[in-house]
Amino acid sequence: MKRRVAILISGRGSNMAALIEAARLADFPAEIVVVISNRADADGLEKARQSGIAAVTIESQPFGKDRAAFEAVLQSALDQHRIDLICLGGFMRLLTAEFVQRWFGRMLNIHPSLLPSFPGLDPQGQALRAGVKISGATVHFVVAETDAGPIVMQGAVAVSDDDTADTLAARILQIEHRIYPDALRLVASGKIRIEGDVCKTAGSAGGDGALISPAAS
Repeated sequence: MKRRVAILISGRGSNMAALIEAARLADFPAEIVVVISNRADADGLEKARQSGIAAVTIESQPFGKDRAAFEAVLQSALDQHRIDLICLGGFMRLLTAEFVQRWFGRMLNIHPSLLPSFPGLDPQGQALRAGVKISGATVHFVVAETDAGPIVMQGAVAVSDDDTADTLAARILQIEHRIYPDALRLVASGKIRIEGDVCKTAGSAGGDGALISPAAS
């Protein structure tokens, strides 16, 4: 039986679209059953509807700083749709430790850096200021700490000397669209187990490729 997934968004939903597209495959072990936004003007809501996915708005602004009250309504919607797994896709709302703990091991997020490096805001700018030669994206389980939690999957890109935060972000976004569906496939298939703060993948031997940047001439 396919795992039932909710995607939480606040904006355009580009990773949401990648997940919906992947879930159309017959052998994909999860189905996207609802997209929930905390903003009524999120572009991703219409994209979800056009894909035949239920789209729900739970405005967070009226709740102010009462995150628990907002999450009570959110949890009710998740229960209504019998959700097994949550994917955060640009969801710009802090979650309480209680909500996160309730969904521990069942809620994924993606961040545009190779965590634990460059958490928080402007990760591409952080990477450029640090002078790293390789950056990328990370899919991880959500914990109470921001951009932390056991890492499920990472993808890397080379950083060019002439990169700006925008050009690097665009290249990383392409990687995000590749690894988020793959990470969800692993989790929904039951191939991921959490040992302490580390994810282990059943049957994984690791990749045999190497990304070296800059390339020596």
